[in-house]
Amino acid sequence: MDDFELYLDTADIDAIKDLDQILNVQGVTTNPSILAKTGEDPLVAIQKIIDYFTPEQKIFMQVVSTDLQGILDEARFIASLRPKNMCPKIPVSHNGLKAIKQLESEGIQCLATSIYSADAGFMAAHNGAEYLAPYVNRMCNYGGGMQDVCDLVDMLAMQNSKTKVLGASFKNTDQVHALIAAGMQAVTLPVDVAYNMIGHPGVKIAVGEFTANWQKAYGRTTLRA
Repeated sequence: MDDFELYLDTADIDAIKDLDQILNVQGVTTNPSILAKTGEDPLVAIQKIIDYFTPEQKIFMQVVSTDLQGILDEARFIASLRPKNMCPKIPVSHNGLKAIKQLESEGIQCLATSIYSADAGFMAAHNGAEYLAPYVNRMCNYGGGMQDVCDLVDMLAMQNSKTKVLGASFKNTDQVHALIAAGMQAVTLPVDVAYNMIGHPGVKIAVGEFTANWQKAYGRTTLRA
């Protein structure tokens, strides 16, 4: 098994269950917008994921507060929701960077999020972030996004950093493909992008042809009678 990590960028428990059965899913990432879309109390939505996942699968939940003490309090609360692999997501604001630095000293693994530049991501890694989530499509909208993400991967590799880049905010499979080919260690995929990566129409056509030929020759659609 390789070291690549695949996450789902959703709190939709039905989609999580389906894709987790199809793919080797390491966990999920959520944010305030994703949790709000469930229409449920956020802690109820998160608890459903906790109840379904194995202890080894990670869950990322984002803080909502923007002041330093609020970020720290919420991050500690998030980390307490499971014995392990419950990781707070913290935007790379000034207060967020302060919090990441403090939480690293407490042994709480964090994901630095809302990353729009390689420089901000690198500094978050230097502060002790376990994961970095560059917003790929949004960075592309500002110009130079794909190259910035590749630069971030290279910058960390040059410094022998253990921090992993977890690409986020994907809009299509081409973006995912390009960054994995460039050395991205982890990605989190929206549900539609995840299905598109495994939904080429040629597969269904090929299987249909195999089945039709077999049935014509042997009068059945199974290997054994």
